[in-house]
Amino acid sequence: MKYNILLVIILCTNLSLVSAQGNLPQTFFDGKSVVFISADPGARPVMTWMEVADSIHNSLVKAGGDPVAYYELEKVALSEAVQAVYAKEFQSRIVKNIILVTRQKDRMSIHVAPFSGDGQIIPSTSLFGISGSDIGEAASQFALIGKNQPSHNILVLDVPEFLTVEAAETSTSEKFLASNPLNLDVFKLGITIEGSSAQTGLLSYFRYDMYGKSQGAILADQAAQKSGIEQVLKQEYPYQIEWLTEAKTDQELISDRVQFLLVKVEGREADLMKSMGLEPKESEEGSRIVVKYYIKLLVRDELYIGPEWDADPDWRIALHNFLRNLKK
Repeated sequence: MKYNILLVIILCTNLSLVSAQGNLPQTFFDGKSVVFISADPGARPVMTWMEVADSIHNSLVKAGGDPVAYYELEKVALSEAVQAVYAKEFQSRIVKNIILVTRQKDRMSIHVAPFSGDGQIIPSTSLFGISGSDIGEAASQFALIGKNQPSHNILVLDVPEFLTVEAAETSTSEKFLASNPLNLDVFKLGITIEGSSAQTGLLSYFRYDMYGKSQGAILADQAAQKSGIEQVLKQEYPYQIEWLTEAKTDQELISDRVQFLLVKVEGREADLMKSMGLEPKESEEGSRIVVKYYIKLLVRDELYIGPEWDADPDWRIALHNFLRNLKK
C-alpha cells in the first residue's frame, strides 16, 4: 500500500516529466538482479553503456535492488542461442530479476521484470517502468521507490560490476554451420513477423532504437516488412513457406511440416560474426549495425548461416544475399 501511494505521489508531482507504469515484481526487494543497458550513441552528453551503469547504480540500490552484474543489451539480444547461454548463467547464479535501462536522445527509461528462467529472459514486454526526460531525472525518481519499501537485499555492491559470459561466445558458435541445409524443397520454411507473438527476442523491444514505437507504427512496420519479404521470396525462394503469427511449440510446427525457420538477427557486425564462430572484422565496418539471416533446423537444433558472410545494414539486401547463397 505504501508503495502504491508513493507511486501516486511521484506521478502527481512529476506528471509532465516522469511517467510510471505496470507493477514492480516483489522479488526486486528480495533477490539478485542483472542489468541490461542500451545507450544511444547520439544522446548528449555522450556516454558509453558502462558510464550509464555508473550513473544509475546507486539509484538502483537506493530503490531496494541488488544489481549484481551489468551487460550491454545489444550483446545479450544477438540471437536465441546467445540468450539461452546467458539464461543458463543467470539460473546458476539464482538471479530473480532483470532490469532494463534504455537511454535515448530525449528519454531515459528503467524497466524491471522477473527473470523468466529460460532463453526468453523476460516474460513479456509489459513491465513495470519509469521514464524521465534525462538520465538524472529517471534515476532519481526510480530511487524513490525504496523510500518507504523495506528491502531484504543486503551486502549489495557499491559499484557496478561488468561481467562477461564466455560460454556465450564459445558454446553458441559450435551450433552455427557455415553451410546450407538440405531438404528445403521437402519441408516448409516458417517465417515470423517482427512484433508478433511468434517472434522470439523480447529484449530487443527495449533497445534504444526500438523502445517507444507506437502500436500504429509497429503494425505499419510489420505490414511493410511482410510485403517486402514476399517480394524477395518471389524472386529468390521457390519452395513452400508458412507465415507464423502465433506462438507454437517446435513439435506443433514440425507436425505442420514446418521443419525450418528463417531467423533474422541484428547487431554490430563484429559481435554477430564472433557469436557465429567466424573471425570478426576489425575495421570500422565491424562496428556497423547489420542484419543477418540464418535458417534453424528444428529437428536437430542446427543453425545454418550459409557458405558466405552476407549481412548488410539494409535487411532487404541481407535477405536477398542470404537466399541467393542458399543456391550454392
